Amino acid sequence: MNAVTQKKTIALPRNRLYSIIAIVAFILFAFIADRFFDAFTLRVFNLCAIYIVLALSLNLLNGFTGLFSLGHAGFMAVGAYVSALLTMSPQLKDMNYFLVPIVPWLHNVTIPFLPALIIAGLVAALVGFLIGAPVLRLRDDYLAIATLGFGEIIRVLITNAQPITNGAQGLKGLPRFSTTFAVWAVAGLMILFMVLLMRSSYGRAMKAVRDDELAAEAMGINVFRVKVTSFTVSSFWAGVGGALLGHMITTIDPKMFTFMLTFNILLIVVLGGIGSISGSVISAVVVTILMEALRFLDEPMNLVIFKTEGMPGLRMVVFSILLMVMIIYRQRGLMGNEEFSWDMLRGLFVKKGRKGGDHV
Repeated sequence: MNAVTQKKTIALPRNRLYSIIAIVAFILFAFIADRFFDAFTLRVFNLCAIYIVLALSLNLLNGFTGLFSLGHAGFMAVGAYVSALLTMSPQLKDMNYFLVPIVPWLHNVTIPFLPALIIAGLVAALVGFLIGAPVLRLRDDYLAIATLGFGEIIRVLITNAQPITNGAQGLKGLPRFSTTFAVWAVAGLMILFMVLLMRSSYGRAMKAVRDDELAAEAMGINVFRVKVTSFTVSSFWAGVGGALLGHMITTIDPKMFTFMLTFNILLIVVLGGIGSISGSVISAVVVTILMEALRFLDEPMNLVIFKTEGMPGLRMVVFSILLMVMIIYRQRGLMGNEEFSWDMLRGLFVKKGRKGGDHV
């Protein structure tokens, strides 16, 4: 056994131990957060988990399969409305549908949250399959425009299907099922799913399609089937993320699921690194917290140099400038297409230590 192999053999159980410690520490932190954080801070903390699910679902398409899709908000809307309609009580439905009565076959349907969440994802996956089968024969900008159009079509259908979705009035008073442990359990499951998928032969096939479709087809990969499968799976997780979002804020309406929502998720993917699981996770947390931390810019400020009466939208201006600087100087994102590892972290500290030693 050479020295390199021996080091890897020693590092493997040590890295697993570090991972177990990190997971246990985060579970304890989540428990403390759920008990002691105020309502606003806890909401931001839980929103990070939901954006992790959404960012990874979009990265599965854009980063790992090479499909530029802009219709993610539409699948989120499908998942949110399906889960809401399946979990609302008949009395709550009567309170919401005061203009046009709900269709009879949905009025008395009430099921637990977990099966409703799975069904919401499956319905979103079915819609994704029906859209992806014809659309995925397009490429690049044409695919982006087509998926964007389908996302808007879904939103318009939801707005006009008043007996089913309550139209523009939306649904209010949804049960708050997206607790801290629920959203972070789904986020952890999503991360595990992505890691296992990318390590499998099907994940390698997705990357081959992304890198070169002709070469992948020459190696015997059914390129179209890989694309449709990736699109369907991504739609499933987008539906799950939309359902979690709806049950966290307890109200949904068609205006929530516009292109800007897809843009925000795409922004997280690009900043984290297209084709990086850990990059999407880190970026989702950083962007979500930063968006809330800069909220004070929209309010009146009385500084020593100048005073403002409050400028709504200034937060987004400053945030956009920070993003532009990030993209200009780090086009590959935070992680590029690499993944976090304990060896990478140790190597970073070793480099810093060497620099410090050279300096001394």
